[in-house]
Amino acid sequence: MKNDAIRLRGRARADAAIRFGFWLLFTIVLTNLNTQLGHGETLHVPKQFRSIQQAIDQASPGDSVLVQQGTYRERLKMAAGVTVRSEGGDEKGEVGLRRAERTILDGGGDLSKLPGVQMASGSVLDGFTVTNVGNFDAPRWEQHYKSSGSQQKHALIGAPGIAGISVENVDCKLVNNIVHHIGYTGIAVRGRATVWCTVVNNVCYRNMGGGIGFMDHSRGLAQGNQCFENFYAGIGHENASPMIIENICWNNVRAGIGISEGACPIVMRNRCYENRRAGIGARTGTGTRPLIEDNDCFRNGMAGIGADEESSPMIRGNRCYQNKMAGIGSRAHASATIVGNECYENEMSGIGQEGDAKPTIINNHCHHNKLSGLSFNACDEGSCIAIGNRILENGKVAVGVQAGWKVTFLSNQFERTGGLPPIVMVFEGATAVFRDNVISGQGVAGVRVAGTVVMDGNRFAGKEMRPTGPPNFGVWALDGSNVTLRDNQFSKWRHAVHASGAIVNVQENRVSGFHRYAFQLQKLKQGSVISGNQVTSDGEGDAVLGGDVGSVGTVKIRVERNTLAPVKSQGK
Repeated sequence: MKNDAIRLRGRARADAAIRFGFWLLFTIVLTNLNTQLGHGETLHVPKQFRSIQQAIDQASPGDSVLVQQGTYRERLKMAAGVTVRSEGGDEKGEVGLRRAERTILDGGGDLSKLPGVQMASGSVLDGFTVTNVGNFDAPRWEQHYKSSGSQQKHALIGAPGIAGISVENVDCKLVNNIVHHIGYTGIAVRGRATVWCTVVNNVCYRNMGGGIGFMDHSRGLAQGNQCFENFYAGIGHENASPMIIENICWNNVRAGIGISEGACPIVMRNRCYENRRAGIGARTGTGTRPLIEDNDCFRNGMAGIGADEESSPMIRGNRCYQNKMAGIGSRAHASATIVGNECYENEMSGIGQEGDAKPTIINNHCHHNKLSGLSFNACDEGSCIAIGNRILENGKVAVGVQAGWKVTFLSNQFERTGGLPPIVMVFEGATAVFRDNVISGQGVAGVRVAGTVVMDGNRFAGKEMRPTGPPNFGVWALDGSNVTLRDNQFSKWRHAVHASGAIVNVQENRVSGFHRYAFQLQKLKQGSVISGNQVTSDGEGDAVLGGDVGSVGTVKIRVERNTLAPVKSQGK
C-alpha cells in the first residue's frame, strides 16, 4: 500500500508538471500572439511615467504608450514595436485632429542634433504636434517665398539635416501628426527599398525643407496628408519610389509635389494648387520616371505639371487648369509621355514645350487657354509626336510651332470658331508634318507657314468664308516657306492656298467653297508644283489658279492636270 501511495504521489507530481508545462507554453504563445497583434500593456504618461521617453524605454514590443494632452519638451527615440498615441478621440481641430493639436512635442530649438522623433522598426506615432526642431529661419523663408524659390539651391534639397520626424531604414507608421516650424524637412524618410513607411493623415507646414520627403531608395505610402507653406516641395522625392495618393499640397515655395534624382513614385489623385512653382514637378535625370495620374493641379505659379532636366514622366489623366504658365510643360531635354489629360483656362498654353524637349502627346483635351492649346517655344532641337488630341477654342492659336522644332501631328482636331489669328502657326526654322487632322473654324488661315510643312490627308473646314476683309486662307505660305500639300480637303476658305515667294508642292487636293481662285499663288520659287487638284464651284468666273505663277527666267513652275468642275445638283 505504501508503494502504491508513493506511485500515486509521483504520478500526481508528474501530472502537475505536465499541466504547468502546458500552462507555461500557452502563456508564451499567448504573449507572443498579443505582441504580434499589438495587444500588449498600456503605459500612461504622466500618470505612470513623468516623460514620454521613460515610458518608451520601459515598453516592450506590442505595448502602447498613451500620452495625456499637454506640452512635452523632449525629443523621442522610439522603440521597436511600440505605439505612442495621444489621448482623445478623432475630433477635427483647426489644423488637424484636436488631440494632435493639444499634445505637443517641443524640440527646444536648435540645441540638439537629434530629430524631434526617431522612428524604430514596427513603431507607430499617432496624434502629436512636433515643432521647434532645428532653426526655422523666418526671414529666409519670406525671402524665397517672394521669389517663388527661384534663388534656392537645388543641391540642398534632400541634404542631410535634422528632421521633425526621422525614418531611417525601418518599417513604421506615422498617422495624424502635425509637424511645423522645423529647421529641415517635416517628415524625412530614408532607407532601403526593402522597408516600408506608412505616412497617413499628417499635416506638415512651415518647415525649412519639404513637408514630407522620401529619399535614398525609400519606399512607402503617403496618403491623405496636407502639406503647405514648406520651404521646398510639399512632398518631395529624391531617388525614391513611394506611393503618393490623395494628398493636398498648396502654397509651398517650390512644387506641391517634387520628383527628382531618379525617383519613380506613383503619384495619384492628389490636389496641388497655389504652389509658388509647379503643382507637380519632375526633374534631374533620365532615371526620374514617375507615374503622375488623375491629379488636379490648378492656380500654380508655373505649370500645373512640369517635366524638366531630362526627366521621363508618364503624365496621364490629369486635370490642369488656371495655372500661370502651361497646364503641362516640358523643357530642358525632358521626354514626357502626356496622355489623356485635360488642360484648360491656363494663362499660357494647355500643353507647352521648350528647351529641346522630346514629349509624346496623345489624346489630350486642351481648351480655352489664353494663348494656345499646344505651344512649342523656340529651341535648338526639339521633337514631338502629337496624336489624337482635341485642341479647341484657345485664345490665340490652337498650335504654335517655333524655330528648332520637328513635330508630327496625326489625327488631331484643331478648332477655333472666332478671332483673327491663324488656327495653326508654323514659324521660320520649324518643321511640321500634318496627317489626317481636322483643322476647322475661322481666322486669317487654317495653317500659316513660315517654315517647312508637309500636310497629307487633312481636312480644312472653314466656318464661314470671307470674300473680303482680313485674310481667310486654308494654308498661308509666307515668303521663304516650303509647303507640301497632298490629298487634303478644303472647304469655305477664300483661297485653299495663298502663297508668295515660297516653294509649294500642291498635289491631288480637293477644294470647294472658295472665292474666285482656289489657289492664289505669286512669285513661287523653283521646284514648285501645282498638279492633279480637283476644284468644284458654281461661281461664274471661278478658276483654279490666280496670281502670277508663270516662269521667270530659269525659274520653272510645273502646273498640270488640275480640274475645275461645277458642284453636282442635289436633286439629280
